Amino acid sequence: MNRSIVFDSPFLLGFEHTRNLIERAAKAASEGYPPYNVEDRGDGALRITLAVAGFTPETLQVTLEDRQLTIAGRREDASKGEEAYLHRGIAARGFVRSFVLADGVEVDRALLEHGLLHIDLSRPQPERQVKQIPIQTAG
Repeated sequence: MNRSIVFDSPFLLGFEHTRNLIERAAKAASEGYPPYNVEDRGDGALRITLAVAGFTPETLQVTLEDRQLTIAGRREDASKGEEAYLHRGIAARGFVRSFVLADGVEVDRALLEHGLLHIDLSRPQPERQVKQIPIQTAG
């Protein structure tokens, strides 16, 4: 992937993590299958819905590693005989789709319903902390 010239500036030292997040997000956005929706459910709640008709909970895997949510589906159609299709418009392939989550976003649950995989996310409001800083005197 092409590196961003902005992050290669000598004035932006220590931003490698941010550059890596942007690169991962750009890669994830370029994937096209399966189609998905991202829904704002209010109060910091989000829902990602993927169209995964034909997949079962056993053939789907949802993982979260280092703020990267990955949904993978595997097909085991190789064991079936070759059917004679006049038109094949339904994809019969496995997939991997990734989403980079912001700090503080938590995955609440994954629900497979009527060929749609719903992944519910939330961002709990952080506790407000007030810390008194003692003032020292010199000498």
